[in-house]
Amino acid sequence: MDATPHAPHPQPGPYAAIHAASLGDPEAFWLDAARAIDWTRPPTRAFDPSAGSYGRWFPDGSLNACHNAVDRHVAAGRGEQAAILYDSPVTATKRRITYADLRDAVATLAGVLRDFGVGRGDRVVIYMPMVPEALFGMLACARLGAVHSVVFGGFAANELAIRIQDAAPKVVLAASCGIEPSRVVAYKPLLDAAIAASAHKPEACLVLQRPQARADLVAGRDRDWAETVARAQVEGTRADCVAVAATDPLYILYTSGTTGNPKGVVRDTGGYCVALKWSMPSLYDVQPGETYFCASDIGWVVGHSYIVYAPLLHGCTTVLYEGKPVGTPDAGALWRVVTEYGVACLFTAPTALRAIKKEDPRAERVGDYDLSAFRSLFLAGERADPDSVAWAERALGRPVIDHWWQTETGWAIAGNPVGLGQLPVKHGSACVPMPGYDLKVLDEAGKPVPAGTMGTIALRLPLPPGCLPTLWGSDERFRTSYLTTYPGWYDTSDAGIVDEEGYVTVLGRTDDIINVAGHRLSTGGMEAVLASHPDVAECAVIGIRDALKGEQPCGFVVLKSGVERPTQAIEGELVALVREQIGPVAAFKLALTVQRLPKTRSGKILRGTMKRIADGEPWTTPPTIDDAGVLDEIGASLKGRGIGAG
Repeated sequence: MDATPHAPHPQPGPYAAIHAASLGDPEAFWLDAARAIDWTRPPTRAFDPSAGSYGRWFPDGSLNACHNAVDRHVAAGRGEQAAILYDSPVTATKRRITYADLRDAVATLAGVLRDFGVGRGDRVVIYMPMVPEALFGMLACARLGAVHSVVFGGFAANELAIRIQDAAPKVVLAASCGIEPSRVVAYKPLLDAAIAASAHKPEACLVLQRPQARADLVAGRDRDWAETVARAQVEGTRADCVAVAATDPLYILYTSGTTGNPKGVVRDTGGYCVALKWSMPSLYDVQPGETYFCASDIGWVVGHSYIVYAPLLHGCTTVLYEGKPVGTPDAGALWRVVTEYGVACLFTAPTALRAIKKEDPRAERVGDYDLSAFRSLFLAGERADPDSVAWAERALGRPVIDHWWQTETGWAIAGNPVGLGQLPVKHGSACVPMPGYDLKVLDEAGKPVPAGTMGTIALRLPLPPGCLPTLWGSDERFRTSYLTTYPGWYDTSDAGIVDEEGYVTVLGRTDDIINVAGHRLSTGGMEAVLASHPDVAECAVIGIRDALKGEQPCGFVVLKSGVERPTQAIEGELVALVREQIGPVAAFKLALTVQRLPKTRSGKILRGTMKRIADGEPWTTPPTIDDAGVLDEIGASLKGRGIGAG
């Protein structure tokens, strides 16, 4: 391991010393962090550089993630503390589940899975909505040393089939349906079709029947969840925690939007528990016993890490919210939850913030609630445009912290470590690298570039604990996907800059860097300019094919509610604004007003699909899309300007 610290310009205060220590002596740093976790066999060394593709963390340690997230808190006297607060405005349901309740529910479900033949190393696919039983399923797998693979509820049958085929689960945990504000989505027909299409057939499916849509069960394969669990409770069926190696997989999470063979990101148990436990007080400034609200979905990495594992590992109360930021019932939904449960820290996506801002531009709903217990808002998942961050700062009077990470890393690559002493906020920046991340911006030859210069963000190997050690069943694909472009580095495939003070600004995927007449330009930079316009709620910029210049930027904008000015005038102002702030080199001449942008269910804007429509290339509806009808609207808007097929 390279023992030389690589912080460009260390910040004053604890952060600089802590980050330098993590790079200068990672062995000591992470063994010290590991003491916050219960081990059945404590590790004697932090890292083995000879194992795996780039090394493995805590190679001689063993532990159980469920014990750390549940049982140890009951043993420490937290049994009556709320572990999960389930709040479902779409079903008008609320539940308070204590740590003791959670231990009992998970031990029983683990006993049921054990009786189905599930043991250490076996896979279980979980295809469920945001209900407590989904969390019980994840933790029950962890209790047995089994490997869970959560697939976002309502995913198309073909995509689910690909994942079943790849993970080869012994059992599937499913629900009959999911609930959207305007519709009920039947899951079971999708599951049946997926199993029919997969060469691998699970031995059993445990199905949670929801009253909004009951499912038909397949005789001999499917079991009713409630009946099976009730019988196990009567019979006293329970399973104890099984110790696993720190390097054993805890879960597989497939990268969203995959076609063909998916990338199954593997998360190992020991490093993940250590990294997440460290992050709760140090990054998010949350203490055991406090309430933490991550408004994501368990189908995504953010939900895995900060709805389920991190808050429970830290002894917090986690909020499980089955609703939307707007429409369930209004743009005050998240502030209502924060107030009702005394939330200390809220973590959501910038797209949720923009949706709230669009519906409530003057932040009038914020005034309806008592936010006295609320300390900070964290954002991740999409670029956080400076205008929305500033809007939230004014509305909430609290720190609004953008931070950046990936499915592959499992926790933040860069952020503002509030618990160590908050650093100054720079709008548009994800702040500084977290401990263990040796981050550089590289040019196409793999050489570090000067401060303030755009390039590819890369992480010097080894990656810190919590990050993926490999892809499921494919070490070679892991190496070729992430490690070969820049030998000795992990390629994030994100473009960005690091400034003189070491602050990281992520400008988008390297695919989002467009080439206009030989100039490499960031669509993210243009989006930040468009978002600063007072009438714009959200936006997306793509590069569309241009015979003369190679590509030309095209900006799609959604206006705030209540804006009645002519769209042509606003679009003209936007073109002028980009020219003024970025310069004529951007060649930005096309702004299109649309009603909405195409997004995944996790809120990521589908820029790649928009580009294919604009370029007149063949395209298919991404399986992760929230509403496929938006793509036709985008096509019609482009066609109205003479762009795209037809």
